[in-house]
This record gives sequence, C-alpha cells and structure tokens, in this order.
Amino acid sequence: MRVILLGTGGSAGVPMIGGPDGSGDWGACDPEEPRNRRTRASIVVESGEGTRLLVDTSPEMRAQLLACQVPQVDAILYTHAHADHITGLDDVRILNRIAGRPLDAFASRATLEELTHRFAYAFRPWQPPGFYRPVLVAHEVVAGAMIAAAGMQVQLLDQDHGFSRSLGLRIGDFGYCTDVVGLDDAALALLAGVDTWVVDCFLRKGPHKTHADLPQVLAWVQRVGARRTVLTHMGTDMDWAWLTANLPPGIEPGHDGMVLELT
Repeated sequence: MRVILLGTGGSAGVPMIGGPDGSGDWGACDPEEPRNRRTRASIVVESGEGTRLLVDTSPEMRAQLLACQVPQVDAILYTHAHADHITGLDDVRILNRIAGRPLDAFASRATLEELTHRFAYAFRPWQPPGFYRPVLVAHEVVAGAMIAAAGMQVQLLDQDHGFSRSLGLRIGDFGYCTDVVGLDDAALALLAGVDTWVVDCFLRKGPHKTHADLPQVLAWVQRVGARRTVLTHMGTDMDWAWLTANLPPGIEPGHDGMVLELT
C-alpha cells in the first residue's frame, strides 16, 4: 500500500493571496523552498491491488491528480464539508469517465446533507451513456464504524474540529487525521500502534479554535506511538526547513506530492 499526499496546506494554502507585491503571503515560509508551496489538504490511498481511495476533493484536485500522476480513482471519502475539502467535486466527472461508472462517496450524515445541497446535480441517478456531470452514489457512514471502500477496510474516527466534527481514518497500519483540534480517548485508542500517521498541524504555537498546533501533536504522538508521523494542513508559519531541523526524530513535515510507501 502507498499513500500520496496530494495537498498539505491549510484552507488558504501557502502562499496565501496577497503579499506586498501581490505575489503571495508566505508568512514565515521561505518562498525559495518548493516544499513550502502547499495546496489544500487531500490524499490518495492506493491498495496493494491497485485500487485507489481519494480522501476529499480539494479546490486543486484536478491539478493535484495530474501533478502526482494518479490515473484513476475508485471511491471517495469525505472527512467533512468545509470548502477546502469539497469544492473540486465537479472534476469528479472525469474520474467517472475513466472508471466508466458512478463513484461511491462515503461521508457522515451532516457532510452528505451539505454536499447534496451544494452539489445536488452530482447525486442524481446516472443516465448513461457518458458523464457530462459528476455522478456520485452517497453512502452515509458514522464515526467508529469499519467500512469497505475501494477494496480496503477503513476504520473511521470521530474528531473534534472546533465548531463541527470531522472524520479521521485508519487503514491497516496507516492513520490520517486532518482538520482536527481534539481527539478523545476512543479515537486515540483506535489509532494506537499505527506505523505511519499523517496528522493536522496548522501552527507551530497555538492554540487554534479548529486545528491542532505542534505541542498538541507532539502530545498525541506519545499516546499513539507511531513510528513515523507526517504533518499536514500546515499554515504559513510552518516553514519546511525549520520543521525539518527542529522536530523530534520520527516526526517530519509533509509536502505536496510526497509518497509514503507502506507495508
């Protein structure tokens, strides 16, 4: 199995729009370091059999899939319904054409309600032949459940995202927790013993109302016990070189296009 980090940035990306000359607001991030350029957070999980689960459809989904040379997707899991995780949905129609069928979309009830409200056309029944619009088949899931998606067994986790809830996931020895500010004992127990964990870390120092900061992640790592922890959903004070030089062993910043090979 392998995981591709399509995007590792926060909701505004890095750089953010603006800057003194309009070329971008990099904050503390070095603009000369290409690994600081971050699109919105999303991953693809590829099974040993070659099936692929896309987690979220970010605004840059089309560019991300092209840049990472992902040829096909078999199903989609939505962590929550914030814009930076769903607004690339219209480009799913090309994924439909490649697969030759509607795609399963797994999400919580609250997320599906938002998706079907904002993208109602994507959830109407397919009228073959062809795909002039995205066609998704909604599957309501609940945190704590084990589901089958894209040929993989996916354990879902309940996450505190400040003013809302989000879904984390575990597939075998891999865990993914984006857009989270709090993990309860039940979620941490489900993550215990993962080998590789990709986790939200928006700021070097918080607190933040909806996202974890570095001290919080370091505390979680002690409980989860992952051999390798990779940070994602990073903001403009999370410079790649600073993090690489200062993080403890076993913890590292992710970057767009990073590939994690898993056993």
